[in-house]
Amino acid sequence: MLTIDLSGRLAVVTGASGELGRVIARTLALAGADVALTYLNNPAKAEALATEIAATGRRAQAFRVDVTSGESITALRDAVRAWHRDPDILVNNAVIQYPWKPLLEQSITDYESQFRSCVLHNVHMAQAFVPAMIPRRWGRVIAINTECAIQNFPTQSAYVAGKRGMDGVLRVLAKEIGEHQITVNQVAPGWTVSEKDRDAGTEVKADYDRTVPLKRRGTDQEIANVVAFIASDLASFITGAYLPVSGGNVMPAI
Repeated sequence: MLTIDLSGRLAVVTGASGELGRVIARTLALAGADVALTYLNNPAKAEALATEIAATGRRAQAFRVDVTSGESITALRDAVRAWHRDPDILVNNAVIQYPWKPLLEQSITDYESQFRSCVLHNVHMAQAFVPAMIPRRWGRVIAINTECAIQNFPTQSAYVAGKRGMDGVLRVLAKEIGEHQITVNQVAPGWTVSEKDRDAGTEVKADYDRTVPLKRRGTDQEIANVVAFIASDLASFITGAYLPVSGGNVMPAI
């Protein structure tokens, strides 16, 4: 039987105090990984998650990080190394979102913020953590993208600009470090059912659901399952991929 086994691996999950980040971190830990959890403004959620994961027998620690700052991510690298060691898996999940507006009304600072939280976030994480993966000849860089990067709907211009920018950066990175057996992939969720939806009873969104071939929204756990697969040895020959997990709502063409 094939199993997803991340025993002996250390993952860093950015944005781990957020709804999707928490589920990704839990799932990696359940597969056997130790987890460094980053947060920006919600230490309580991050610390509670670290305690929860530690209770399962895995090592977990929360770190405050601004993913738009190279200095902050360098400090994260040093802190993770001091706490445990250099990580094997990066899950670049954190993002800053502002209200979506028509392009003619969107603030220039919103575009700059999306660039920093999508593009530079991934650049800083790669520059800080990938060099230590090279001599080990094993590593996973996994970034959370979005179906919006293909849809390009009205009011999405700032968000899409950031996400399409990170797509280009990560495809280049995949080609540059592939010889070291380090894979670089993107997981692209659709509009995902989260803990907040389950608490509010808003899992069903009829107008959206009818556009999806599977006729429903995906769950945070379904996204996390794909992240765990991409992180595992089962996905050792997949790199440079943009993988929609959207029930077929977007289908990249060949």
